[in-house]
Amino acid sequence: MSRRRTRWMRRRLHRHGVRGEPLTLLVDDHYPGETLEALLRGIYRYRSELAPLVLGATTGLIAALLHAWVPNWAPIVAVLAVAGSAALWWMERLTSGLRKVERTYAVAVIGAAGLWLAVGTALGPGTGMLPALLVFGTFAGAVPWWWHRRRRARVRVERTLEAWPDVAEAVGLNGSRVMSAVVDLWGWRARIGLRRGQTATDVIAKVSALESGLGTRPGAVRIEPDPARADHCLIRVLDTDPHARAIAWPATVLDATPRTITAPIPLGLFEDASPVTVTLAHRHALVGGVAGAGKSGVLNAILACLSGCPDVVLWGIDLKGGMELRPWAPCLDRLATTPTQAAELLADAVAILNTRAARLAAAGQRLWQPSPAEPALVVVIDEYAELSDDAPAAVGHADSTARRGRAVAVTLLVATQRPTQKAMGSGAVRSQMDVRLCLRVRERRDVDLVLGQGMLAAGWHAHTLDAPGKFLLSTPEHTTPRRARAYLLNDTDVTTLATRHARTRPALDDASRAATDNTIRDAGQQLVVPRPRQGTETLRKPNLAEGTDPDTALLAALEQAPPGGASISDLMAATGMRRTWVYHRLHHHFADGRAVQVSRGRWRASQPQL
Repeated sequence: MSRRRTRWMRRRLHRHGVRGEPLTLLVDDHYPGETLEALLRGIYRYRSELAPLVLGATTGLIAALLHAWVPNWAPIVAVLAVAGSAALWWMERLTSGLRKVERTYAVAVIGAAGLWLAVGTALGPGTGMLPALLVFGTFAGAVPWWWHRRRRARVRVERTLEAWPDVAEAVGLNGSRVMSAVVDLWGWRARIGLRRGQTATDVIAKVSALESGLGTRPGAVRIEPDPARADHCLIRVLDTDPHARAIAWPATVLDATPRTITAPIPLGLFEDASPVTVTLAHRHALVGGVAGAGKSGVLNAILACLSGCPDVVLWGIDLKGGMELRPWAPCLDRLATTPTQAAELLADAVAILNTRAARLAAAGQRLWQPSPAEPALVVVIDEYAELSDDAPAAVGHADSTARRGRAVAVTLLVATQRPTQKAMGSGAVRSQMDVRLCLRVRERRDVDLVLGQGMLAAGWHAHTLDAPGKFLLSTPEHTTPRRARAYLLNDTDVTTLATRHARTRPALDDASRAATDNTIRDAGQQLVVPRPRQGTETLRKPNLAEGTDPDTALLAALEQAPPGGASISDLMAATGMRRTWVYHRLHHHFADGRAVQVSRGRWRASQPQL
């Protein structure tokens, strides 16, 4: 259209109150063949939708040529059609990427087209009802092709990836390219090659921009590093959330799992339907997340497997009156529901690990191998923050267990809402957790509290999890952020499993059981040698030579202690040592019969000096 005519149309539209540019419907080629080129581009763009029509037209054309040149080839064409259909049906290797219904469709189309081609070759494609059959068959085969979800998804992905250069430029990933793409049940995934100097971390920082550029729903894009190349990354786009609904506990999961704590135990499913498994032998575990995020559900999934293992003894601490762990009571060797009971239980755990460490040292070994005769010990603590608030004496025992318990198979399984230093009591407990499972957290900074410093920047976005039971798992085997959802056990499942597994629960080995019998009680716990307090006399400072070792000073202080006993503070002043060292030596002297506990926090020699 000429400029003069365009101006004339603009004046006419303006006169009638129409603003803007006129809609031009005329064809104006800027160079010869522009219209044809646009038509060919449109055909190429919609080549998938036009495939059935192209197949029908091609079949009719081939039939016309064969009828004109070699009409006697009709039997050969029929045999080839039948043989090709049979081969496609039986040779599954050629159709490994097709489901059975898709393979049936392909066989039916090839067989019908081949038979029509044979008849058309013999009689001519325009004879009788053959043209009508060709048109009807083409549209009959096109309807399921047009309607097929996977084909439409594949076409949509191809068109999206064709626009990748523009998307990459818009989000700041210039120079990146799509290397491969695959459509799966929930969406599609692609391998992206990045330009020099870029890594998956740069792509993770642009997840929100990618969701906008690709036109997806919020939270649909996942980024993972390529384990083979630092300059590649994997992008996964979910059209629908595979974890929108809870995943019921499968009754057969324990049948396929080895009954031992040394084997990985199943927790749930990743977004690609692969199982989530984690090994808990010789490892402490931390489960973190806000209230209502599904911590109890994760603990149920773990206990469902551990309670069926004959080489692990389970102890539990639940300061909410046993509300969470009491359903598993038939499988728990001990369950503490008060601060005093919790302190006693953890003190016994420390005594067991000390005994096992001594046995390993005497045998020249470094790792306790769990077995039904000598099982591992797992202490499950629900809401650890309550423990640090209500039973501060137990925190020191938990700290000792976290630092020294892994080698001797005395481990902690801790659940808490927000594992701050105040809630955990010290940095040792949290830092020793090899297995970290993070459910939904309220604030972005809480991701680093649960999973470790720097994990939020590395793409572990637990604050975006939107349903109970969804979690991110960080272990030595799981080093990339992959969303998962835990199995859900209802009350009936828990009762059934607890009743079934209670009959096969192991007992502690004799040495470990003896260690708990000899544990010294302190800080408000039941005394091993209960005696009434007979006074509050102060300790006379022993008269010792310069350079006397602390253990000798401790024994001298115990011998000179008044009948009511010496306090821990007095013993620390007499020896110049820390509280933990004093308690350790008191345990040793108590076991040898050289010291007794008179009352809460007060000690003297078993045979005091006269």
